[in-house]
Amino acid sequence: METTVISTNRSEIHPGFWNAVRSDIQVIFQRDPAARSILEIVISYPGLHAVWGYRLAHWLWSRGLKLLARWISHLTRFLTGIEIHPGARIGSGFFIDHGMGVVIGETAEVGQNVTLYHGVTLGGVSLEKGKRHPTIGDNVVIGAGAKVLGNILIGAGSRIGANAVVVKSVPENSVVVGVPGQVVVRSKPRSSSPDLEHGRLPDTLGESITSVMQRLDALENLLQFHVADGNGSHPGGNDERSTPVHTPDHGIWRGEDFMI
Repeated sequence: METTVISTNRSEIHPGFWNAVRSDIQVIFQRDPAARSILEIVISYPGLHAVWGYRLAHWLWSRGLKLLARWISHLTRFLTGIEIHPGARIGSGFFIDHGMGVVIGETAEVGQNVTLYHGVTLGGVSLEKGKRHPTIGDNVVIGAGAKVLGNILIGAGSRIGANAVVVKSVPENSVVVGVPGQVVVRSKPRSSSPDLEHGRLPDTLGESITSVMQRLDALENLLQFHVADGNGSHPGGNDERSTPVHTPDHGIWRGEDFMI
């Protein structure tokens, strides 16, 4: 798997104060169609407040004022419901939509133009003091409730589906769904813009089942064994009646066996 370069140098994480403020507001206009005015964004977007609180806490953390930085982080969590450790490294263009329940660990690294939705966790799975949280590439979108755990890399341009649990590295331009997360590499790379098409998720389990059923059907035809016809007889000579296999109809499962 190719190595993804995360653009999180100090000049990108700490631009001029007013440039950072303008950039943070502009990002919300670009990615949230509900945003109507600068005043509305400034006073009513907890994700923005959390990012500003993080910037202050990270500035203090990087200058050795770690206790004060943690207190600022704690206060920001109380006000927004979003917990970002001041030791995390976050690039420009970062946007948290809705935000409640977002947790970002100490050694997490987040690239540029990354979007997170509510309930996302960038967590660790080790008691070691070193790098134990994920690295998120540029232009990654992580859906609501997703958990990205451990010292793993999420490649640039990828999209993590809602409620997915990701415990292994993901190549660039991929989509991840399920528990544990199943990685599907896109056949065509996307542009540099964030991928917000949450409704387009591959059904890896369904496709696998369909493939197995098709192979089974081909094997039955090869062996001249078929499901019983209307008279209860089989062309292969077996008189036992078989139970038909359920298949989805345009992605929807039907039948009396599914009545609940």
